[in-house]
Amino acid sequence: MAAGARRAGLGAAGTALLAAGLVLALSPSEVGSPGEQRGHVRVLSAANWSLVLQGQWMVQFYAPWCPACQQIEAAWENFAKGSEHLDITVGKVDVTQEPGLSGRFFVTTLPTIYHAKDGVFRRYRGSRTSEDLRGYILERKWEAVEPVAGWKSPSSIMMHGMAGLFHFSGWIRQIHSYFTGTLGIHVWGSYAIFILSTLLIGLILGLILVLIADCLCPSKRRYREETSVELIERENAELTAVEEVEEAEEFSANELEEAAEEKEDISDGEDGAKSSEEANSSEDGSEEDSAVDEGSGTEETEDICEQQPTDSETQSSVRQRKSQVADNGL
Repeated sequence: MAAGARRAGLGAAGTALLAAGLVLALSPSEVGSPGEQRGHVRVLSAANWSLVLQGQWMVQFYAPWCPACQQIEAAWENFAKGSEHLDITVGKVDVTQEPGLSGRFFVTTLPTIYHAKDGVFRRYRGSRTSEDLRGYILERKWEAVEPVAGWKSPSSIMMHGMAGLFHFSGWIRQIHSYFTGTLGIHVWGSYAIFILSTLLIGLILGLILVLIADCLCPSKRRYREETSVELIERENAELTAVEEVEEAEEFSANELEEAAEEKEDISDGEDGAKSSEEANSSEDGSEEDSAVDEGSGTEETEDICEQQPTDSETQSSVRQRKSQVADNGL
């Protein structure tokens, strides 16, 4: 019995020592959490990615299941060991743990390596050996690479939105995994849940937009808040005002018609008087013409009468001269 207890105690002590050794072996210097130093490589996350905006960095985006990432892991660690002599900080980002950060850098292929110098980003497309990576820094080959455009920079507003979109997609993926793995729901059942959720969210957003539009239209809101009595009184007042205006218009129209008739009567009287005056004037003109004609006739007779005695006088004078001449001849 004593020997069995002694053996059990030694077994428990050995197990405790083995667990302690594993804890020491898996210290933060080897595993680490996002944002902490992992050997010579700095683990970046959404909380501390802004450190890349200062100084010179080389950052690798990888995934544990990616074969290409596994092949360059040793070269990346070797490159990070000499980072102090190169005056550079080497980091890495696990895209499976940081989908938002991978969206901020718009990572579409793995592995993806970026060079950063005081907030200016350039994508590294060269060889992934440790010697080529050191030569890229020592020979300043990054100066010949065109930097990322400003709108596509990880610190731009557009990339902020892209990070949120990637983070949201990762959250949806986790929920889908929870439905299918933990709860045991069929894949199509999970899809149906997402479809119904999308429709419900769309309806809620539409309702919110309607409420916002209603708040932004105060005239409609006042119209809805008014009581029916006030509306009736306002309509009656408007109707009476319209009727008064119509009556005034009709009265003014009647007055205008009467004034027009009076003007027509006056114009008719004036036209009659003018016609009578014209007739009288025409009669006076005819009388004057007749008088003138009569006067001209008398004058002509007088001229004829005057002409006749003159002719007789000339004849008598001629006879007297002939008689005198005859007498003188005798």
